Amino acid sequence: MKTHNAENERIKRRYFAYLKEAKRQSEATIDAVAKSLTRFEEHTKRRDFKAFHYQQAVAFKNFLAEQHGARSGEKLSKSTLHATLANLKRFFQWLSGQAGYKSRFHYTDADYFNLSEKDVRIATAKRGQKVPTLEQVKHVLSQMPFATDIERRNRSLLAFTLLTGARDSAIASMKLKHVDLAANCAIQDAREVNTKFSKTFTTYFFPVGDEALNIVSDWVKYLREEMLWGNDDPLFPSTLMKVGVTNQFEVGGLKRECWSNASPIRKIFKEAFERAGLVYFNPHSFRHMLVRHGQTLCKNAEEFKAWSQNLGHEGVLTTFYSYGDVQESRQGEIFKEFKEPRVGNGGQSPDVVELAKQIAIEMHRQQVV
Repeated sequence: MKTHNAENERIKRRYFAYLKEAKRQSEATIDAVAKSLTRFEEHTKRRDFKAFHYQQAVAFKNFLAEQHGARSGEKLSKSTLHATLANLKRFFQWLSGQAGYKSRFHYTDADYFNLSEKDVRIATAKRGQKVPTLEQVKHVLSQMPFATDIERRNRSLLAFTLLTGARDSAIASMKLKHVDLAANCAIQDAREVNTKFSKTFTTYFFPVGDEALNIVSDWVKYLREEMLWGNDDPLFPSTLMKVGVTNQFEVGGLKRECWSNASPIRKIFKEAFERAGLVYFNPHSFRHMLVRHGQTLCKNAEEFKAWSQNLGHEGVLTTFYSYGDVQESRQGEIFKEFKEPRVGNGGQSPDVVELAKQIAIEMHRQQVV
């Protein structure tokens, strides 16, 4: 069985370069595209892309719908099907315009990768995010040990995520110079910090209580004053592994390097929640929690806009649509409050009117219909 097709590999490299340089896609996105193409090629036994026919798309779509996940053992989800087939559709649409392929198949042949409208609705349905409460996170922090350097790092890592809502990939790449304790903020500089869309912005510590702030402050001071680390040293250093007396690898303290990815951070979170006897919440869920916290604290449009910017969102609509779900229990409370009489502005409070105006302006700016 062929393990690769030289012609296919060459054109795929061109496509990946196009995604990276022209479309400015991330490495993670390109990796996902490569995985989708590999699945398709395995199904067609590495047949040359020049021989593509719309029936191949139909056959692969039916084949993929019957496949099972390696971990779950269950059929692939509609969202996985949708993402995989969308990657293939975009590739073959691009390919149809390339020299040597134009006369082989039509641009519209790629449409056969489409799922049914029903399946697309299922795949793209917005679902509720599992979100911890502020009290749960504080409980986890109170249960985390801090006797060793590794334990202190882990506890301050969770506290820092609570304070900033920063993405785990950004946290993994942060250095000491990116935290300003005097100004109570973290500078997410895209030149050095792995931020989403390479966006540079400042995050002021969210008002979540003094405990998290004290933990992070003590950690930064410990690294600077006792470890004598400088600005370019990691804020959350990776773990140093060394060979012990039993000739086995064991933890040897902190390594003066940043993590290469966010996987260790998610592992730390998982262990911390399990230690506290709670279900695991991933680092990204803290962003959802902070948005909900902001919904209770912010009293007007300006305050919520500032809260949104603090999360790195250019538009407040991103915060509302992607993170602004109202919890079901709170939803019930709000509808009870509707029974109370309201005065002025046609029954609306001035803040609600102002917020509606700001949302309308934002929708117009983003050309949202």
